Amino acid sequence: MNVSFHSPAPRTAISGSKAHRQSKQHGLEDMELDGDHEDGANGSGVKASTLHVVTPGEVITNDTAFMRGHGTYIENEKVVSSVAGVVDRVNKLISVRPLHTRYTGEIGDVVVGRITEVAQKRWKVDVSARQDAILMLSSINLPGGVQRRKQESDELQMRSFFMEGDLVVAEVQAFFGDGAYSLHTRSLKYGKLRNGTFISVPPALVQRCKSHFHSLACGVDVILGLNGYIWVSAHVPQNLDEIDTELVYSNKNKEDITPRDRESIARVGNCIRALADEFIFINDTIISFAYEASLQYKLKDMNKKEIMHAIATEATTAVDNMKG
Repeated sequence: MNVSFHSPAPRTAISGSKAHRQSKQHGLEDMELDGDHEDGANGSGVKASTLHVVTPGEVITNDTAFMRGHGTYIENEKVVSSVAGVVDRVNKLISVRPLHTRYTGEIGDVVVGRITEVAQKRWKVDVSARQDAILMLSSINLPGGVQRRKQESDELQMRSFFMEGDLVVAEVQAFFGDGAYSLHTRSLKYGKLRNGTFISVPPALVQRCKSHFHSLACGVDVILGLNGYIWVSAHVPQNLDEIDTELVYSNKNKEDITPRDRESIARVGNCIRALADEFIFINDTIISFAYEASLQYKLKDMNKKEIMHAIATEATTAVDNMKG
């Protein structure tokens, strides 16, 4: 999917435009009039210059011909916003896309989570969703790669596998009746996370890719969880066929993490924060460009707003140039 990044229009230009005055006076009626442009021809929405931002309780339109969608409700025959966000219109269906939202997953999603509770034959995992996900005892690999039914002795040793506070990478395999996600870690590429640092960004910024496990040229591994949880760690060369399954549940980090590795991990983490601060889609390519752009700055200065902005701008420019 090709993504274009546009600079926001100046506030004075928006407030002084005729379209903006009409949107304040007529709500969605103005957006319907703008439907003759290229985006309106296929009913996909409204172009960026006519974005309609609303707050909870604000009337979107008085026209009864429109149908309400997500993020709206009907009051006195008016379509009213129930969340703060941007109005989307597809034909006669009006919805509001929230500015901030929880993770809404799909089967097959790779997620990073934190164990919050050890319960009977299951772990509860925080995945930034509306409720904790569930990792069943039957959905993990036993130490040694033994393939058998889980027994009562395994249930007594659950905290030796995962305990409260542990970070894990898993895959969404199903949904329970109450909407909770069912996770699994049966593949050896999933499991407990070590040797790195945890970063949280808005879930909408993480792009779906063929793989969410990336090894960067700087010697750092990155796991991009689709739930907005990202794990940045030291690179550990390994072959899935040669993994010591006895160490999968170990809590010990590798002992030979050098100061240079630690600096690279911290630099990549700060680059991801800089991209998220500028609301830029995050993938392995733009992280690599952001890392290269950050090398001209000292690590301790990378949390300054102007430097974060400069890194993000240079990275997006490099991506645009690469696309030609």
